[in-house]
Amino acid sequence: MTFGTRLHDVMEGRGRFCAGIDPHPELLDEWGLTDSVNGLEKFAMTAVEAFAGVVAAVKPQAAFFERHGSRGIAVLEQVIEGCRERGALVVLDVKRGDIGSTAQGYADAYLDKNSPIHVDAITVSPYLGTGSLDPFLDTALANDAGVFVLALTSNPEGPQVQHASTADGRTIGALVLDAVATRNAGIDGLGSIGAVVGATVELPTDVTAESLDVNGPLLVPGIGAQGGTLDDVRRVFGTAVVNVLPTSSREILAAGPDKAALHDTAARAIETFEALGR
Repeated sequence: MTFGTRLHDVMEGRGRFCAGIDPHPELLDEWGLTDSVNGLEKFAMTAVEAFAGVVAAVKPQAAFFERHGSRGIAVLEQVIEGCRERGALVVLDVKRGDIGSTAQGYADAYLDKNSPIHVDAITVSPYLGTGSLDPFLDTALANDAGVFVLALTSNPEGPQVQHASTADGRTIGALVLDAVATRNAGIDGLGSIGAVVGATVELPTDVTAESLDVNGPLLVPGIGAQGGTLDDVRRVFGTAVVNVLPTSSREILAAGPDKAALHDTAARAIETFEALGR
């Protein structure tokens, strides 16, 4: 079953929400945990146990596991397996972007079913050229996995690159969306190649709701603590809103370390965005 099909099915069953796991030092401290592998494991697995059984997807931020070295990666493996056991898809936020054999190495690590840290989907950066993403996209499709390509992000620096115009007058963000749509062309149902578009982003003049409909999923950060609301999502995505997977980390994790509070916060987020699928 393709990633696009799995994602569609799990959103139909559980609602459209992706809960992030971002165990950065400040949050570990807020939870009364040490900035150590033990603290990391306690934090991450508490989150998994609290909400991986109810949300459609979980998005671990790889950097906060990698900073603890090989033992941190071992905790990431636990998170991936724990989410899988509880029925949540895993979207690993790694934002990888490279060329040739190096890109293929990253793709093999995260998308090949034979890898111990393979996941359902990863995030990638297209700013070495959209053609540089081919190893990621090809490996994902060969393994029924998915890829979310950074297209229009809501960080203040993003428009400097994403709104810049090429020689033919198109913006970089629009060209990235075109490349994603091309990969999903002709696919029945939801494609497996998606785009990352922020909830509070201002669209370039050559991007419309129609061009946001890439026949694939749209991973939408910037929800909750970063200011994005249900109304923002409707405003930005228009008719493409049916393909949106909202994601939030800090707003959910701030409810911890109590598992019941984490569960309830995630459940409220699912309820908030239930209307997007109608």
